Amino acid sequence: MATRLNLAHARTVLDAALAKAVQIGQPMNVAVVDDGGHLIAFARQDGAILGSIDIAVKKARTAALLKMTTEELGKAAAPGSPLYGIEVSNGGLIIFGGGVPLTDSHGDVVGAVGVSAGTVDQDQTVAHAGADALT
Repeated sequence: MATRLNLAHARTVLDAALAKAVQIGQPMNVAVVDDGGHLIAFARQDGAILGSIDIAVKKARTAALLKMTTEELGKAAAPGSPLYGIEVSNGGLIIFGGGVPLTDSHGDVVGAVGVSAGTVDQDQTVAHAGADALT
């Protein structure tokens, strides 16, 4: 893969995530962003919770900008942890699972996928399926 995430890459991620959502039977909102957190691709499956649209985008943005999964960030942001309170410091960071960075062949973060509308475990499963499709 090139070092820049393009629409073709984003669609690969999006399609894989949507297929996983169908497989597990949970309609999802899926967002793919570039390394600056800017939206490249988005889909809302029929029946996905409308309130989760913005959450999916924010999960992707968080994972891209901080170069870690939102699950990892949640652990680092727990009370007593080094990043406690970060979610209120930077305009809408998400600190629960469902955001996964996307990396190029050199391991550099080139974007992220964010998924929302299921349980946190379902969101993570679908996000990882999308990310895995890029490798």
